[in-house]
Amino acid sequence: MKKLIATYIFILLASTIGFAQVDRSQFPESGPAPEIKIADAETFKLDNGLKVFVVKNDKLPRVTFNLVLDRDPLMEGDKAGLTGFVGQMMMAGTKNRTKDQLDEEIDFIGASLSAGSTSIFASSLKKHQDKTLELMTDVLFNPVFPEDELEKQRKQTLTGLATSKDNPNAISSRLSSAMVYGKDHPYGEVTTEATVKNISVEDVKEYYNTFFKPNIAYLVIVGDMDKSEAQTVVRKYFSNWKVGKVPSFEYKMPTRSSENVVGLVDRSSSVQTVINIAQPVQLKLGDEDYIPSRLLNQILGGGSSSRLFVNLREDKGYTYGAYSSIGSDKLVSQISANASVRTEVTDSAVVEFLHEFNKIVDEGVTEEELEKAKANLSGSFGRSLESPSTIANFALNIERYNLPSDYYKTYLQKLNALTVADINATAKKLIEPDKLYITAVGNGSEIKDKLARFGEVKMYDNMGFPAKELTADADMTAEMVMENYLSAIGGKENARAIKTASISMEADVMGNKLTLQAVYDAEGGKYGQKTLIMGNVMQSTTILEDSGSISAQGQTMELTGEQFEMAKINSYLFPEAWYQELGYSIELDGLKDVEGTPAYKVIIKSPSGAQLVNYYSADSGLKIKNENPASGDTFYSEYQEKGGVLFPMVWTIKSQMIPVPLEAKITSLEINPELTAEDFQ
Repeated sequence: MKKLIATYIFILLASTIGFAQVDRSQFPESGPAPEIKIADAETFKLDNGLKVFVVKNDKLPRVTFNLVLDRDPLMEGDKAGLTGFVGQMMMAGTKNRTKDQLDEEIDFIGASLSAGSTSIFASSLKKHQDKTLELMTDVLFNPVFPEDELEKQRKQTLTGLATSKDNPNAISSRLSSAMVYGKDHPYGEVTTEATVKNISVEDVKEYYNTFFKPNIAYLVIVGDMDKSEAQTVVRKYFSNWKVGKVPSFEYKMPTRSSENVVGLVDRSSSVQTVINIAQPVQLKLGDEDYIPSRLLNQILGGGSSSRLFVNLREDKGYTYGAYSSIGSDKLVSQISANASVRTEVTDSAVVEFLHEFNKIVDEGVTEEELEKAKANLSGSFGRSLESPSTIANFALNIERYNLPSDYYKTYLQKLNALTVADINATAKKLIEPDKLYITAVGNGSEIKDKLARFGEVKMYDNMGFPAKELTADADMTAEMVMENYLSAIGGKENARAIKTASISMEADVMGNKLTLQAVYDAEGGKYGQKTLIMGNVMQSTTILEDSGSISAQGQTMELTGEQFEMAKINSYLFPEAWYQELGYSIELDGLKDVEGTPAYKVIIKSPSGAQLVNYYSADSGLKIKNENPASGDTFYSEYQEKGGVLFPMVWTIKSQMIPVPLEAKITSLEINPELTAEDFQ
């Protein structure tokens, strides 16, 4: 698989002419807020309750239709993930059209049509609007929900979940939401493999029959259409939509912690820590503190000139970027700040986050910061008005949030009227720096003890659930784990008797056959590896006694120092049998849960300090997982006897470098073959 690299080049043309000297020591005073002329969306309502908003824009002969359902957040429970299936299932065919026929008709007129659990969107040229509405309403009224599409979506979802388990940012997001909202809240529940497997076609149908009702729906029309025409076409296509009773839900409001709480996901292969600091906040559009909160967030962590960014990146150099957000929602949202930092500065970075939270509450903001924030947000607001869809969204928000009709027309006046005292009051009201949920995803052995200074450290797994508390045998040592492993595979002597080996593995990558070939020469200190896709060598690694290199796409990189030393361990098929002679140190780091299997975690360090981590099953003694900062995580399974030694015949590789987990199966394994210099080229 050859990578296609697309480069997008943005050419920015700017010209400035200056004639007078300007005193740049003073931030210019802001002028009066400009009068914003926003055309009102025209509205009407069908007898079935469907509310329609029309924004005419005849600059282009196009029209869009966006149907939105306004339901309460939904607890999905043991079927979490259900709503993610609904849209694709609706698009998988109707009583009148198969999925292929539907796709073909959409493509033929150059239209767009998509569906979700609370929306259906369609767009086309003006001349095709009737055909587009015909297709849109066919999907809305006549979905058939085929079983095969459910299984397809289930497979894709499970693949995505597997990938997300090894994505530090995804792990961080799950953990933070679980801690802030709680697992008994719709915003905190977690989709798992088990819940996805519980979902049936009948569940999808029940959701559709329950919530796709006109009395909770809005239809937003933007484009070359006026209200009169909209009334005609909407009545034609939507008037037969039947009213239905839609359930409403109430949930216990998440509360803030009485003190700072630390949540940690141990990810030994991480060289960075993903930090997120959050707390729940009740804030919705139209609240007194809503507009002040936009300015507050802009100052705290809203961009490259914000306090968090300047402190953690520009001043301390801990990260490439540090940001914050203050959410708003009808139900509940959160205040959060985040950054990915080097492992060794994790606790220092948290100190700076807390410093900025405390500082903005205790000392407030400055006049200069406020004026800059006003200028930034005013500019963003003005630019948003260039899109007709913005006007439609404004009308929708006014309806959904019961806002004054002139809310957006006077937005800039309200924004510019705010004072330093207003922003400071909002900061004190919304932020409590001593009641935060501090989450970290990173190398637990390096950062856990350091994080304890901020509060009790609670361990979680990569799905956001409390980590299983496993107690290791008090007498167990790293050396004993190694002995048990070597005994389990057939004995140390049998392992060391394998001087050379040749392995071939195959895997499927998005429909393409991938072949991994590796040769080992323990006595000669040699290792060779090739990755082939469709018979073409895409990458190769060569390790000789005193040199090593990696080649890919015509480029070769020599391995030096620590890189070479860690790569050289690959020349041993069973390196555990050679650690002592090589001068490697091993350290036991407790008993851990590895996807349901209790396993001893052993940290292996080279003489130069390079590190990798292995996990050995507490029951079988076999190695089940390897963590490597460079290559990602490898899981070992399906052990079989080969040459007197048990060997894992399936290697599942998970890395941020590949889009989905790679399951490689050994197709051939030769023990102690004759190898030549050509085998390592």
